Amino acid sequence: MTPDFDVIIVGSGPAGTSAAYPLVKAGLKVLMLDAASSARSPEVPKGSYLDNRANESRQWEWMIGRSFHALSNMDAVSPKLKTPTHEQTFKKFNESNGLITENFISVGSLATGGLSNAWGCGVARFPKEDFADLNIDYSDFEKSYAIVARRMGISGNTADDLSDYFGVDEWAQAPIAMDRLHDRLLTKYNKLPTASRLPEFRMGRSRVAALSRDQGDRKACDLSGNCLWGCHNNALYSAHQEIPTLKVYPGFTHISGVLVDSISKNADGWTVSSSNSEKTFSAKRLLLAAGTLTSTRLALDCLKYTAPVSLQASPTAAFLLWLPKMLGTPRTQTLGLGQLSFSLDLEPGVTAFGSTFSTTGLPISEFVIRTPLSKRYSIELMSNLLSSCVVGNVFLPGHLSEHTATLMPDGKLKIKGAEHADTGALMKKTETLLRKAYWKLGAVLMPMSFTVGKPGADIHYSATLPMSSTSKLGTTNKIGEVNGLAGLHVVDGAVLPKLTEKSHTLTIMANADRIARAIVCEMQSSI
Repeated sequence: MTPDFDVIIVGSGPAGTSAAYPLVKAGLKVLMLDAASSARSPEVPKGSYLDNRANESRQWEWMIGRSFHALSNMDAVSPKLKTPTHEQTFKKFNESNGLITENFISVGSLATGGLSNAWGCGVARFPKEDFADLNIDYSDFEKSYAIVARRMGISGNTADDLSDYFGVDEWAQAPIAMDRLHDRLLTKYNKLPTASRLPEFRMGRSRVAALSRDQGDRKACDLSGNCLWGCHNNALYSAHQEIPTLKVYPGFTHISGVLVDSISKNADGWTVSSSNSEKTFSAKRLLLAAGTLTSTRLALDCLKYTAPVSLQASPTAAFLLWLPKMLGTPRTQTLGLGQLSFSLDLEPGVTAFGSTFSTTGLPISEFVIRTPLSKRYSIELMSNLLSSCVVGNVFLPGHLSEHTATLMPDGKLKIKGAEHADTGALMKKTETLLRKAYWKLGAVLMPMSFTVGKPGADIHYSATLPMSSTSKLGTTNKIGEVNGLAGLHVVDGAVLPKLTEKSHTLTIMANADRIARAIVCEMQSSI
């Protein structure tokens, strides 16, 4: 029986949309499926965050939610998970995809565009060494990086100490303006003699997937401060922005509301099934781009592979910096994404990475609940202190995690979190070095504010079905094809051979583009 499509892509996030472009441009008939429901979240606020907080009479709809979403999720690890405007982004992900966890926080999205609807927009290029021994021509990666970076729109191009570390400036727009606190930090850093700096610490502008100038229908960042809630200018990249462009191609079909829960191989190709919609679809090739955890479950279930597979995630922490000289600084409109970033050499082969953010645009409750004081005194303290503070995060490489994912007899995927023996000590070293580095810049790392996240809190899940030069089960080849399942390709974070401390979304997208271009060549040569 002739398949309905040439290629089916399961998932409409950054990996799925990046894989779709080379396929539809080659004239292939492509179906993209996602599980997005028709339910709507509150509209993204317009105007500036500070003006809305002072004057908007209906701000409770996007601050708290009609169903009191923010209040019922006060224990969530990230403010993104509490934001009513993102309620549909994260809703029912684990239970819908058959994921069960032990000592691990599992976060994902069924929405069109996936997690890119609510991400930090950090971008970086992985160097050639990160793909050693895979027999991949790195020039193919470089081509894909350029294609993807220019399409999504990134900013931060400037000559600084992190230019080479990020490796994206040749495709980036100018940086978005910083607030006064970050400007002071960078000025102090640049004026500090090299001999006086902490040798392990380097600082520069953050490179982010946000526009500093208009691109197509998307408008440049206007510093509204609404980044956490959603950008009315669409300055922040999200994969859902790609769908209208993809629909221009006659061979592209996008269907929402289809939760793919099983896949099967047949003589003519692949069939995907959805119990919630009672539909099946067939194609010559199948691409899994449903997010690392879901793609892993689908692939392992099809393989009937029940041995544990390694799951990498980045150990993460958050901290608060106070700039005493800026006490009393009035709050102003500013970018809600990372404004400055840093790299920190911990030991040979281990580097930490992080960024700092304005506290404007973050609810004061995020800080009050983390102070060792009563609520009354915490509110009073933070009301006076926050305008002179910035908040930071830090990530360590994924090899410092020992998580596993195991297919259970009932078809569910059990994720078990475990910390590497060295992680605790490296986190303590990270805190010590950051305290010293920022002290030299006139900033105080607030006592007791350095908080290590729970396993999985980083949401950087990768390397469960890694690309490998071997052909053993549980791995994929250099174009993401699952060993033992010809024609099934995984194109999301599951196939990264390793997870570094850097932001990984741009690399996932570039890899998906590279794989799709290789698939086009294979399919055209077989005609």
